[in-house]
Order: sequence, then structure tokens, then C-alpha cells
Amino acid sequence: MKKLMLAIAVSLAFAPAAFAAPAADNLPMPAYGKDKPIPVPKITKKTLANGLTVWIVPRQGLPRVDYVLAVRGAGYAADAPATPAFASMLASLLNEGTAKRDSRAIAEAAQGMGGSVGASASSDGIVVSGNALVSQAAPMMGLLAEVARAPSFPDKEVALAKANALQSLRVSETQPAFRAERAISKAIYGDHPYGRTTPTVEAINAVTQDMLRAEHARRIRPDRALLVVTGPLKEAEALKLAEGAFGDWKANGPALPDTAAAPASAKPARILLNRDKSVQSAVRLGSPGIAASAQDQIPLRLASTILGGGFSSRVNIKLREEKGYTYGASAGARMNRAGGAIVGGADVRNEVTGAALNEFFSEYKRIGAEPVSAKEMEMNKRYVAGGYMISNQLQRSVAATLAQNWLVGLPAEFLGEYVPRIQKVTPQQVQAVAKKYFAPENQSIVVVGDPKAVGEQLKAFGEFTVTDK
Repeated sequence: MKKLMLAIAVSLAFAPAAFAAPAADNLPMPAYGKDKPIPVPKITKKTLANGLTVWIVPRQGLPRVDYVLAVRGAGYAADAPATPAFASMLASLLNEGTAKRDSRAIAEAAQGMGGSVGASASSDGIVVSGNALVSQAAPMMGLLAEVARAPSFPDKEVALAKANALQSLRVSETQPAFRAERAISKAIYGDHPYGRTTPTVEAINAVTQDMLRAEHARRIRPDRALLVVTGPLKEAEALKLAEGAFGDWKANGPALPDTAAAPASAKPARILLNRDKSVQSAVRLGSPGIAASAQDQIPLRLASTILGGGFSSRVNIKLREEKGYTYGASAGARMNRAGGAIVGGADVRNEVTGAALNEFFSEYKRIGAEPVSAKEMEMNKRYVAGGYMISNQLQRSVAATLAQNWLVGLPAEFLGEYVPRIQKVTPQQVQAVAKKYFAPENQSIVVVGDPKAVGEQLKAFGEFTVTDK
């Protein structure tokens, strides 16, 4: 038997070329399928008497409901300068106790409904989410309202949250990327609230139960909130649930002022954060950008993808694949309601820190100096469209996207408009926005590393301030 198998193997190995498998190079790539835009959902929009906006998005399929309550102006931008990132602790404590239930009872109630409830903060707001089996739609709506409207902030939960936040901050401070991001945000935004998204020891220690309750009353209010309801619910039923759970919610005092416009320009900074004996450098480049609803936002999103928004982006191919300087490099726009930032960066070996900065600036110049090829445009448009459509297949994703778009000033219709608008962007538009927003001369540079190892390389980019903070 062994001899027979050997004979077959030998005969196949020396078989004529006519019987061999065709060379991979001779097989043409199959044509791409036609892009399928996201079906624009029918969204019923209502405003309750107290000012709460309700969007109802009926979805057939799984017997599940998803609720997202977004509160504009309640996030990091509302934090006082002395207590940066307070909004994160406020959001995390919403489901840790209410007037009726402790944290365990809240979790058990949500699990009993086949779902969960939780909250998170961003620069422009706080989002409270809940989901459950459709048979539990009414009690989950009630639980969502309870968590959002009547948190009790128990002393023991506040103490635990502060202890966890302090420990997390200690760990984060040891990470070069954390320090680099904090410094580049400060360089871009200055004293604007968008630059205050990371906590300090003093800010965490200053949090009290009374502060949490007072800030909750100021920030979490119906006239600044949107409730998105998705799932196999009829519009009338969904509106009745929303009215029953939130209809008697009253605003407390005057609304907080809108976030001031973020800086549109900033003097480029050069900062070297000391990390003694580090074997690599965390490099960041940054400058002011634009708001999520600005006129240039669509071509700038595509330009960001081409330049540094994925594995096949220009800076990643250059610094990782061609040069071998890093495991990954990125660059692109970050957009909020009142402004934004342009940020690029990578973690590189000490000896190539200066060379890596040169490659970043070279790619920044190139995308603003010459039109992107038709092939590269098509590849990146498909990447953006495909990723967006995949990420918005689930109804919870649709609800979250609608809420996030609303927070940053985009209408409900943007959900279905985004991909068609991306597909219409021209190479000339990409070149124009890239030249405007990725101009090398406007970029601040932050490097976290050992001054002895990288200081000499950085002299070519200007005079750096060396600091430990």
C-alpha cells in the first residue's frame, strides 16, 4: 500500500504541465459586487411636552428591543477645568444604584429581561442604553428611565468607583500612548473643554456624592435628550412606552450653555515627554480640525482613511510594511460637535524617531500635492462603505449610530446619506482638504521617549520643550 501511494505521489509530482493547477497569476480577480447602500429606515419623530425628542425605528427580525437615551451637553465638555473627565465617573455610576434598587438588583433585573443596561460618556454627551426581549419592552423602558432619572450614587459605590479610577489612572500613566494623547490634545485644544478628557488624581479625589447628584440634576434633562427606540414594536406602542416612562420628567433649572467652538488654529508646539531609558518613542502629530457637521467633513473622512485610517493606508504601508519602523501607524480626523482635531501617530524604535516623523510629513505633503489615483479612490471608498454597512447591520448599532450622530449635530437622515456621499467624493476634493488640514507646517509634535536617545534626531523639527508631565 505504501509503495502504491508513493508511486501516485511521484507520478503527480512529475505530471505534464497540462494537468497541473493553473498558476495563481493567471487567474483574474473576480469583479466587485455592486455596493448596497444601507436601507434608509423609516424614523418616526416625536417631541414630548417636556422637550424629550423620541425617534422610533421599527425593525423586524430578532424579538429584541434596543433603547438609547443620549443627553447632549452632559459629557466631558461640561466638566469644570478642575475636574476633567468627571463625566466618565458620572456615567459609570448611573446604574450602580437608584432610589429603588442597588447595583446588584439593577443588574439582576436587566438579566431577567434578557438584556442589560449601562451608560458611557463622550466629549459631547452621555449615553444610557438598555436592551431586552421584546416581551420585556415595558419593564426595560422603566428600568432605563429609573437609571437615567433617579440614580442615588450610594456612598460605597462612589468610593469604589474612585478607588478603581485612581488605580486605572496609575496604570495609564505608565503607558507612553496615554501620555502622548493627553499632551497632543492639550497642544491642539489649549484650554478648550475638548482637551480635558483624561482625569487627574486631584479631580478623582474631589468627587463626592453631593457633587454627583448636583451635576446629574444640571446635566441629565429631557429638553437636551434624544430617546431612540428600535425593534419589532409598533410606533404607537413605542411612543406609549416612552411617554409612560419619561413623560413626567421635568428639567431642573436653566440648561447648560452650548459648548463653545473649538480652536480652528493653534501655534504648533514641540514637546518631548521624558521617559528615561525607554527603548522606543511614542510619536504624535496634531492640529485643529473641524466639526462633524462642517462642510468639508465628508471628503475629510475619506482623505483620513486613505492617509491613515486602515491597514492599507499610506502611513501604515510606509512606516510598517516598507520601512519596518513600527507595528502600526495611523493618521486622520477626529470630529466632535463644536470642532475637532487632526491626529497622527505611531510607536517606533528610538533610532528611527526622526525618520518616522519625516515619513509622516512626506505622506502629509504628498496627499495634498497630487490627486489620489482612481484605483486607490475606489479601494478606499469600498472600504469605508463596507465597514459602515457591516457595523450598522444590528439594530443596536443603528440605534447607537443615530444617537451618536445626533450628539455631534448630524440629522437622522445622515445614516442613509453617508455612503452615497462618500461615493461622490472626487480626487480633487480629497487633495484640497488634505492640503488644508494635513499641512505639515501646522502640526504640533509630541514625543514620549528618552531625551538622550532621541533628542538629537528631533533638532531638525524645531526646539522641543523637555518635561516630565
